[in-house]
Formats: sequence, structure tokens, C-alpha cells
Amino acid sequence: MRRGQTLPMTGVGTIRLTTLPSDIDILRHMNNGRYLSLFDLGRWDLLVRTGLWDAMRRNGWYAVVAAETITFRKSLQLWQRFDVESRFLGHDDRAVYMEHRAVVDGEIYARAIIRARMMRRSGGTLPHEELFAATGRPQQVPDVEPWVHDWAEASRLPSTGRAAPSVWR
Repeated sequence: MRRGQTLPMTGVGTIRLTTLPSDIDILRHMNNGRYLSLFDLGRWDLLVRTGLWDAMRRNGWYAVVAAETITFRKSLQLWQRFDVESRFLGHDDRAVYMEHRAVVDGEIYARAIIRARMMRRSGGTLPHEELFAATGRPQQVPDVEPWVHDWAEASRLPSTGRAAPSVWR
């Protein structure tokens, strides 16, 4: 799909990027920390093109990343062109899930899974029914697959209302 066109909630957004000198680490390939920052650009593109950003801005909502996991397969080199592909994986009762990929000529170089919570600027968590109703397309966002639930549970930290001491065993 061309950049700037609207996307359905089940669509894949794509932006084209180039590995720049500021992205390179001492090993002369893209620094692992840059991937997540560049995937943020794909996330914004997806929010805007699906219409979620308009609903969020209009209603005083925002998203916070609660967890993210990235897996690397191949290195991106200086001046290499690549696509950031982004899509919604689905949702559960607490979060929305997204996937981002760094892709060169149709081949995945890296993939990240993101869990995000929707919040109200006035305070509190936004119920998903309200979020999806505001977009006019709640039926298009699937429930997440079981492996995503397993990942979310395995990566979860205690809520901010509970203690989370740093004790190394």
C-alpha cells in the first residue's frame, strides 16, 4: 500500500528508510537500540493511517509501550534501504499488540513485538470497547493468538501499585 493512504485495522503499514551514519555502531552495522526507535516511526504511521491517532487526539487518549521484544536475524549495513512493516496483531482485555519488521527485498532482518496500554490524559486506563467504538471498526481488530498471551505473561512486571524489588538471585 502506498504511503499516506488509509489502512484498515488489519492492514500492514510500510515506510521506507535508509540506514544512516548516526544509526551505525562500532561494529559498522545498525546499532540494536536504533531498531526500536525506527519502529516507533512505523507505529506512528500505522496509528495515523488507521484513523486511531485522530480518535486518540480528539478524546485525550494516549498509548504507552508496556513491553517490547526484538529478535535480530541479519544486520542492516550503512546506506542500506529497508522497509519498516507494521501491523496490529490484536488485543486482549488489557493491551493492544503490534508487530514491526525490518525488511530488505522481502526478507525479514529483525522483528519486534509490542504490547501497549491505552490511557486517558485525565487519568486511568481506557477500556478497549471505547477505543474501538471511536474508530467505527471494532470488529476488525482480532483477539491475539495464544503465543502472544504467553509472551505477555512471561514478560510482565508487577503493577505500579505493588512492590518490585531489584533482588538478584
